[in-house]
Amino acid sequence: MAPDEDAPADYKLWGCLHCQQPQLWKESVGSDDSEESQRLWPQVAALAQGIPASIAREMVEARACFDAKLYTAAAVMVRRTLEGMCIEQGTQKRALFQALQELRDDGKIEGRLFDWAQALRVLGNQGAHFSKDSVNREDAADALSLAEALLNYIYVFTAKYEEFQNRRQSPAN
Repeated sequence: MAPDEDAPADYKLWGCLHCQQPQLWKESVGSDDSEESQRLWPQVAALAQGIPASIAREMVEARACFDAKLYTAAAVMVRRTLEGMCIEQGTQKRALFQALQELRDDGKIEGRLFDWAQALRVLGNQGAHFSKDSVNREDAADALSLAEALLNYIYVFTAKYEEFQNRRQSPAN
């Protein structure tokens, strides 16, 4: 249950163990005694407009895992983001490998984007299935960057290009 907006909250100033920078957190308790922590500052960079909220939510959680130095969890959340993107794009295949191939075959992603998506899938699998190798910081950071680029291509750049094409083909031009 969400925290009660009128309930008292504690505000805490923490120092990040990684970057040594300060962070301001709000901690509140909901009516069901559940606790919620929310980072107020610095704010997490927002994703571009046009990315569906359900997909953006997965990316925000992936970033939160990364910020908490949970790199394996971040990779798993990136994989969940890809799965959500495939479902939202209407793929019929359940297996992520096949769903990404379907996006490629339908012309929604091509070449390097498909290769990126498959690399993210493999990294997510590494995180999701127990092995002696955990996901390192650099791979998790790359996964976040590549996933955001893929989302921007699917939801932002594609829409902008279609708007451009429609405007250029209108009878007024």
